[in-house]
Amino acid sequence: MSEKKATIVDVRSPVEFMGGHVEGSINIPLQEIQRRIEEIKELEQPLILCCASGMRSHQATSYLKSQGIECENGGSWYDLN
Repeated sequence: MSEKKATIVDVRSPVEFMGGHVEGSINIPLQEIQRRIEEIKELEQPLILCCASGMRSHQATSYLKSQGIECENGGSWYDLN
């Protein structure tokens, strides 16, 4: 993935995101993933999903892969930062 551009999507709540995030990442909370699927499909892939611990990003990754979106679970945003 290092040779491709990727989009980092932080699936934490907006309040958590405002408290700190990976520079250049976008915030799409986990509970909004299904509703915003068309918007997500337009993002530059692959997507790297992150959250606080990796659990929410795992859930989002599983769903997005089932929708044919190229993505990976990046785990905690602290690790990506």
